Amino acid sequence: MTPPEAPEATTGIQPPAVSSCPKAQKHRLQVLRKRADFLAAARARRQATKGMVVQARRRPEGHTALGVRIGYTCSKKIGNAVARNRAKRRLRAVARELMPALGVEGWDYVLIGRREDTIARSYDALLNDLKYAMKKLHADRSTPRA
Repeated sequence: MTPPEAPEATTGIQPPAVSSCPKAQKHRLQVLRKRADFLAAARARRQATKGMVVQARRRPEGHTALGVRIGYTCSKKIGNAVARNRAKRRLRAVARELMPALGVEGWDYVLIGRREDTIARSYDALLNDLKYAMKKLHADRSTPRA
């Protein structure tokens, strides 16, 4: 340890530069873990897209302080454990990017992987699928269709 008044040794090593990378998001999505939450979401609204199915459920009034909760599921129809985990990783990545902005406080969402499409679809297409599904799920249902 050198005293503060000692001259700095020149070893040729530069101090690390301050990174210009953005800070990590402070919004961490809460993950659904209980089967009852998944079953409740299955009885609520749903929107299917090419790459996934999104189920959305507004929680009862007493439970709205919990923020946005999200769950992920892939059945054995998708394939073996490796394929199911790959599909869930892709769904988590898409949700991590979009749900802080698109998710509505007091709602639960379940993203369901689709056979072959969730894994094979491009990441940008999955992003667009989730944007479309969220727009349709939260559209005003009181206006009649033309």
